[in-house]
Amino acid sequence: MPLHLVKLCVGCESIKELRGWVAERMKAAKKKGQPAHHIHITRMMPKRVEALLAGGSLYWVIRGEIAAREKLIAIEPFRDRDGIGRCRLVMQPKVIAVSPRPMRAFQGWRYFEATSAPPDLTKSAASSVAAMPEPMRRELRDLGLL
Repeated sequence: MPLHLVKLCVGCESIKELRGWVAERMKAAKKKGQPAHHIHITRMMPKRVEALLAGGSLYWVIRGEIAAREKLIAIEPFRDRDGIGRCRLVMQPKVIAVSPRPMRAFQGWRYFEATSAPPDLTKSAASSVAAMPEPMRRELRDLGLL
């Protein structure tokens, strides 16, 4: 069973904004002749790499709720210019909306068991939920209607 990571998407206000960020990074990668992968750099290297790469995803927490995920395709340790160990989380550049679930803020990333992961939203549900104003969507979620 795959293992996932969950991480705060700092500075991002919505799934739409996250998709825009990923699209911009893919444009920049294409201009530089680099592969079309979304890369997020983190300080710590996960210890359970095999389980993460066996179908795992990085789940993004946006404004206090788990809202989207991207499939992990590689985890690469490296040293930055200052010699500090870092880790590249390499993902497919496809942001998948998931059924929103509240989650408190935390530092770094956390392992996320597959049994705890929220289900993906269907295309029709994802487009209708994404089209809602953010305050309305949150209120409907708080009422248990989403």
